[in-house]
Amino acid sequence: MNQMKTRFTFIAEHRLFNAVIIGLILINAVLIGLETYPSLYNSYSEFFIGADRILLWLFTIEIIIRLIAASSIKQFFKEPWNVFDFIIVLSGHLITGGHYVTVLRILRVLRVLRTISVIPSLRKMVNALLMTIPSMGTILLLLGIFFYIYGVIGTMLYASIAPEYFGSLHSSLLTLFQVVTLESWASGVMRPILEEDPTSWWYFVTFVLIGTFVIFNLFVGVVVNNVEEADKENRPSPEEVKLAQVQKELEEIKALLKTKKE
Repeated sequence: MNQMKTRFTFIAEHRLFNAVIIGLILINAVLIGLETYPSLYNSYSEFFIGADRILLWLFTIEIIIRLIAASSIKQFFKEPWNVFDFIIVLSGHLITGGHYVTVLRILRVLRVLRTISVIPSLRKMVNALLMTIPSMGTILLLLGIFFYIYGVIGTMLYASIAPEYFGSLHSSLLTLFQVVTLESWASGVMRPILEEDPTSWWYFVTFVLIGTFVIFNLFVGVVVNNVEEADKENRPSPEEVKLAQVQKELEEIKALLKTKKE
């Protein structure tokens, strides 16, 4: 049993094994993309269905190998990415039939996300982004207050001039979301209002300056900071590096003394 576990551990940790899984995920992604063309899918539907079943069973074998290679089942499911992979693969076996075609297709698309769990650098990046969620709470609160104030002001000032943009509070908030993304905000939103009210420039200019260039840069700063923190955690500390060097030197001294004795 231990010998088999050692073999499976060797396979699961081998670079070729991960490369093959990444290749299968990419093939799966290409096939799903080709299925979006009805003429192509209708002509080769049997091939697409067969290829999907083969890929599903290959992913199942991969999960079984990794499950056996883990120190314990509990340890395997402690890793969130392993749980994600397990659910995605298991759902492919459980959800079948015509009633669940749409759900099954969505789950098959989600298999592409498994590249994150397989590639360590992507996994590290996503983990860093997840770390930003708690620290983003304050920024989101600030952004919500900022949007609400400008939404109310915009509704009060420009509801009669541009009711399609500022006719109600929720319309104003949706318009402000468009403005903060800088998507056609000048020609599509500001210019028509500016023709009716030449003083409206202050409203849009201050909103863009504060919303886009200040608050959104806070988001970027938080994300960059957390990525750096995550990278530092994965890097060995100077003390650990020194300890490894000392251990290496001790091993060399032991080997040298052993050679002299002989």
